[in-house]
Amino acid sequence: MKVTHDPDARTFTITGKAWWDTYPIEDLGKWLAFYRMLRDEHPKAQGAYDATIAGLEGLAKELGLLA
Repeated sequence: MKVTHDPDARTFTITGKAWWDTYPIEDLGKWLAFYRMLRDEHPKAQGAYDATIAGLEGLAKELGLLA
């Protein structure tokens, strides 16, 4: 999973193996919460959401949105 940021457009893109989507920076917290919820509610997924969470957390830290 890859998370990239376009500061001019104020968006971020999540890219998986077979899909991608772009969202406004304002929604970063919402998507981070969503993927954390999926991880917590589906422990049998065995880390399927970890890379996405790590990418979103990294971007949030880079932008000063997460300590």
